[in-house]
Amino acid sequence: MKDEASAWTQRYERAFQLYPYARSADQDAKVPVRHPVVIVGGGPVGMALALDLGQRGVGVVVLDDHDGVGQGSRAICFAKRTLEICDRLGPGQKMVDKGEQWNLGRVFRGEDQIYEFNLLPEDGHRRPAFINLQQPYFEKFLVEEIRAAQAAGAPIDIRGCNRVLKTEAAADHVALEVDTPEGSYALQAEWLVACDGANSPIRDGMGLGFDGRVFEDNFLIADIRMQASFPTERRFWFDPPFNPGQTALMHKQPDDVWRLDFQLGWDIDRSAELNETRVRERVREMIGERDFDLVWTSIYTFRCCTMDQYVHGRVIFAGDSAHQVSPFGARGANGGMQDADNLGWKLAAVLTGGAPESLIASYQAERKHAGLENIKNSSRTADFLTPRSPAHALFRDAVLDMVQDHAFVRPMVNSGRLSAPAQYEGSPLSSADALPGGPDRTKPGSPCPDAPALSGYLLDHLTRATVLGIGTAVPEEVTLGAVRLKGLSIPADPMVSERYLGSAAAAVYLIRPDQHIAARWPQFDAAALAAAVDRMMGRAC
Repeated sequence: MKDEASAWTQRYERAFQLYPYARSADQDAKVPVRHPVVIVGGGPVGMALALDLGQRGVGVVVLDDHDGVGQGSRAICFAKRTLEICDRLGPGQKMVDKGEQWNLGRVFRGEDQIYEFNLLPEDGHRRPAFINLQQPYFEKFLVEEIRAAQAAGAPIDIRGCNRVLKTEAAADHVALEVDTPEGSYALQAEWLVACDGANSPIRDGMGLGFDGRVFEDNFLIADIRMQASFPTERRFWFDPPFNPGQTALMHKQPDDVWRLDFQLGWDIDRSAELNETRVRERVREMIGERDFDLVWTSIYTFRCCTMDQYVHGRVIFAGDSAHQVSPFGARGANGGMQDADNLGWKLAAVLTGGAPESLIASYQAERKHAGLENIKNSSRTADFLTPRSPAHALFRDAVLDMVQDHAFVRPMVNSGRLSAPAQYEGSPLSSADALPGGPDRTKPGSPCPDAPALSGYLLDHLTRATVLGIGTAVPEEVTLGAVRLKGLSIPADPMVSERYLGSAAAAVYLIRPDQHIAARWPQFDAAALAAAVDRMMGRAC
């Protein structure tokens, strides 16, 4: 079995050498070449942003210090909103086809189930609440879409084994020194986006830090390969017999791989806990006498922290380089994908002359708000899993004692508040709500909920800035200066009405390119629309 596991791991690693080093013409240039956007870091956030910009016609270079995806599944839980973003970018269906879909979570205390929850309790959505998909596959599908976009003329350049040594910011660009297997070279970026992870060299090189907490606990991840009929759902245990006094988690992944996560406590011998014999003992205590292969093991601690400012002149931070949370709740990669979704259209609008640079400031306002929300939820989860005081422990135990018999305490069972899209309340890009009786879930700043529409799903039709008329007609296209808006009129079907009309008879919505709502009214009003577009594009900021 060990030889079989080793062979499988080698095949897995070879499949994800996605961008081997190749010499760039920039390395032979007599003066540094300037690019509109340079992204440092080829993970999910960097690749998604590159794909978004390239599809909008913006030239972008991705610099990554490796030649593909590293070993290990790392992030595995990708949320509905992330899948909707990937649908807009292109690889969403591949991800769903490969991934394990789930909506249901179960919580156990000891061996007894005490609570279950459905993360998508309503019908009429194209995508499930979550899929489980190993991060290397997620990145592979993004890169495949980039290759297809390149073939169609999208100006995207991925450079593997290109490590940034130094950056120097100027008023209108950022200068970079980049190391390669053939020596170093210089280039410039009108905008530099740091997607280089939690230990961001760009952030450290600029002398910028993180504010937040380190949580005193250790968790063991064991990704195993086994044949098993356990259901495709999130299963979480408090005080299970196989890990007494601690917690554990089980998730199914593609390729018969399962993610097992064991809480270990703070004062441990890490080398002893990572010993293969000890890991195998833990796994057998959890799953019984089944055959399995170890695919990947790691012990992690975590911190919940954020930069104070995500935008520093022409340098922008996104993903883990800007903020970090615990893995519980799947808020890391999903939050980073929302960073890319928020930033892509804004950079494109600024670079193509459709918006002033002040639009970039709204990225800071909106994504810092989202980052703090994720940190709040992640910190609350960590405090529930690892009580900081006897009072915290007493509260947790009381909740677990009552949950089976009392519905009001069930929302307090915190095994990880799972990722949800940010509501940009108070966004500088949102106009005042002007739809009497409109639902709370579609107020300005909210992400658009999906619904059946036009023989498909609504979000499939909201791939760029759109004026959406529901139960009322809007023009097929509206041009306001450099901004061209698609017009879409749809009938007020029951699910659409419930999600977008509430008690209103009809509605007109202004939808941003990232499928967030900028404004809404009871009928089409050209003057109100023009003012709302100015605000959406940062001209009123």
